[in-house]
Amino acid sequence: MENMSRIEGRKFLKSVRKVVIKVGSAVLTDENGLNDQVIADLCSQVALLRKEGLEITIVSSGAIAAGMGKMLGLQVPKTVPEKQAMAALGQGRLIQAYEDAFRNHNIQVAQILLTREGLVSRYRYLNAKNTLKTLLQWRIIPIINENDTVATEELQFTDNDALAALIVNLVEAEVLICLSDVEGLYDGDPREKPDAKRIPEVSRVDKSITDFASDCLGRAGRGGMKSKLEAAQMVTACGVPMLVAKGRTDRILTRLFAGEDLGTLFCASKRRIHGRKPWIVFTLAREGVLEIDHGAVKAMVDNGKSLLPVGIRAVQEDFEAGACVVCRDSSGKEVAVGLSNYNSQDIRKICGCQTGEIYDIIGHQGTSEVIHRDNMVILL
Repeated sequence: MENMSRIEGRKFLKSVRKVVIKVGSAVLTDENGLNDQVIADLCSQVALLRKEGLEITIVSSGAIAAGMGKMLGLQVPKTVPEKQAMAALGQGRLIQAYEDAFRNHNIQVAQILLTREGLVSRYRYLNAKNTLKTLLQWRIIPIINENDTVATEELQFTDNDALAALIVNLVEAEVLICLSDVEGLYDGDPREKPDAKRIPEVSRVDKSITDFASDCLGRAGRGGMKSKLEAAQMVTACGVPMLVAKGRTDRILTRLFAGEDLGTLFCASKRRIHGRKPWIVFTLAREGVLEIDHGAVKAMVDNGKSLLPVGIRAVQEDFEAGACVVCRDSSGKEVAVGLSNYNSQDIRKICGCQTGEIYDIIGHQGTSEVIHRDNMVILL
């Protein structure tokens, strides 16, 4: 009965039409670089799904590993310049492998390289969105990767998991599928706990779930389960489900869409965010933290209200007005993310006060709200 309920919970995949598939480095590569057979198998499955009417966007890691395959005998790159140089060497090999595999199915692909920094501008974000929309209208599959060659370390996406979450909203996808080197989320690290069990479904990504994640990185990438849970937390909070499954499982994609109980399904919240909110939550770096009280949490989450000074207890980090900041409750749980109308120095002065007192405290009257609800995304 339990297994049947899990299968029932995946019936939504039958009606899905827009999909983002993220493929990790560990799926695509081995000790000799790219595994062309694995890429060919995945592309064959994508071609079948396309025939069933699905619109598919692929986020693919593997450029650095592909570069290593062309430079056998060279030490694994460790510094940022070495990794960026290796990515430059391997990116052409990666897109060529997809070109060759999809050519067998008369499908064209387009390469898109993105950086978080390049999408911070709202104008560039919309530019990328319109480019992707046009490619999909032309029935061309976008193959997206981080532009490792120019991305700075502090602004890098984590093994493309966060990039995939961003692409979900750029293409307005209905599900994100992350193909990894693990079967899904386990109730312990299988490498340390042999009796660890796969968790088939997660209704909400909270601390009880994130505690299961190991800090160990993936075999060939920067990610690991921790980064996947962070991506799941983002996309599910925005109303999109996510599946994590083992990419080298036989016919993994077609079996997932047939409803088989494979991997881990992270269920979506009931809300779906639109407009500029996906840009806020996915693209902008979080520059500070506002600790808020229970009353503010209730007002924001249950009643859709803005954040007022009276509900703020403390401020962490220094930032300017317009910065993207995180709101946390007394337990440290992330409640919301949004754009601050005040700098950190002024918020420290007005936190806990009534809006009518703002002018007397800081000498000028800004808005009543520290974060307006139109510039806020609830994460619970």
